[in-house]
Amino acid sequence: MKTWDVIVIGGGIIGLTLARELRKQSAKVLLLEKGEPGREASHAAGGMIADCPLEMPAALHPLAAASARMYPGFVEQLQIESGHDVDLRAQGTLFFPSSDHLHDAQDFAATHRLPASLAQLEPSLSLHEPALYLPERSVDPRALTNAALSAARRVGVDISSGEEVTAVDVTDDRVCGVITTKTSFHAHKIVSCAGAWSGQIAPYAFPTRPVKGQMLCLLSPRRDLLKHVIRTPEVYLIPRSDGRIVIGATVEEAGFDKRTDLATIQRLHRSAIAAVPELRDAKILENWAGLRPATPDALPILGATPTSGYFVATGHFRDGILLAPITAQVMAQVIVSHNCGYDLTPFSPQRFLA
Repeated sequence: MKTWDVIVIGGGIIGLTLARELRKQSAKVLLLEKGEPGREASHAAGGMIADCPLEMPAALHPLAAASARMYPGFVEQLQIESGHDVDLRAQGTLFFPSSDHLHDAQDFAATHRLPASLAQLEPSLSLHEPALYLPERSVDPRALTNAALSAARRVGVDISSGEEVTAVDVTDDRVCGVITTKTSFHAHKIVSCAGAWSGQIAPYAFPTRPVKGQMLCLLSPRRDLLKHVIRTPEVYLIPRSDGRIVIGATVEEAGFDKRTDLATIQRLHRSAIAAVPELRDAKILENWAGLRPATPDALPILGATPTSGYFVATGHFRDGILLAPITAQVMAQVIVSHNCGYDLTPFSPQRFLA
């Protein structure tokens, strides 16, 4: 009977990067994915590495800032291991905050003034100040997950697709493997990175839920039409180096429905054109919807469960791409040595298991 040291449930960016990190620490790792790895929330993401404190819970700031700092080295290693470019861009973000944001964070606004006028920074932009400059990066999430998948395979992670895990197998209060709709697999440590589906895996019904985001992608009439990510209360625009511009995104409580709605896509399209009129001439390449894994308190679930050998790394909501490097690092430390350099108490699975 074949046995692994760790089984990772879920093949999104969190599961892939954690599996890779565990394998690099000499663990024998099996990753199980119910569909094709990298094809769910990670595939549908925009790719902003946005660690803006105005837009996330305070408890998440330390991890988010650390993960953003890790990104250049993280991407460099992934590209070396995989041979794939992931289009990491560092031109920054032009952020048009809501009036509430400006009122509540005057000190933050004072330290993030524009380095030049909007007309100089983005001549095609029709928006007006107040705007802030954020030294953020962006990445192509599809290229990133493809690179993470290739890198995981190259370092020796075993990957099995089409394996829907229904339960973690527990004997004498300790894990011994997982049960899928087809078969079972054996390991003494299990980590669930199953995103919005995490609550469907026994024995714990973690309260993750899918939050739908609809998006579209345009091919810009000029490759240099936008340099920066543009983020407003209504829409964001993320330029890629090949001339594509990703536009998003809605936040919808729609269960596991991933269908797009024509009226919603048209509204996003109009908002993008209002911000950058030249996009009237852009070709629409595709539209899609993804399911972000949300939790009741808007914080991820990271750490050990009460069952010996069972760990969770899920519920990253809109920050899965941003938090992938730090999640892989700290969860590998927790799984291998049971401690890490960060206080994970706010993210403990125990808070939902009272």
